[in-house]
Amino acid sequence: MINLNAFLEPGFLVRHPDHPEWGTGQVQSNAGDKITVNFQEVGKVVIHGSRIVLDHVDE
Repeated sequence: MINLNAFLEPGFLVRHPDHPEWGTGQVQSNAGDKITVNFQEVGKVVIHGSRIVLDHVDE
């Protein structure tokens, strides 16, 4: 499967398209198809980059 989030680097701000209530999250790591994001409202979440395309937030 293709990681559609491969361009995301630690420090980038993102939002989960299916969970806007999680708020803005900061990418902690992006390894393979697993992206660890620390969201304001729910804490750290591991996202499968081949299944979910995160929305990049311009600062």
